[in-house]
Amino acid sequence: MLFVIVGVLLVVLNLAGIGPVGNWTWTLGGDLWKFALPFLLAIVWWWWADTSGLNKRREMEKMEDRKRKRREDNLQALGLETRGRRKGREGGGR
Repeated sequence: MLFVIVGVLLVVLNLAGIGPVGNWTWTLGGDLWKFALPFLLAIVWWWWADTSGLNKRREMEKMEDRKRKRREDNLQALGLETRGRRKGREGGGR
């Protein structure tokens, strides 16, 4: 996401004519690669994040956090303790 923000910022600065970015040209042999580089890096980053499983791991962690929070909220709503019941027991078996 950071790469996309930088790319959009470069384009906006060029169109507004602000700073040295305002003097960059859009020709293929000129400075076009400076505008395209952040967007290309964003594509590479997203491809790598998807193929390495980074996105899936983050998604699974978020789901586990939501499940834990929902369970704690439900236990509090029922007036029960939120910490594990078995942790306080000694021995107790069948």
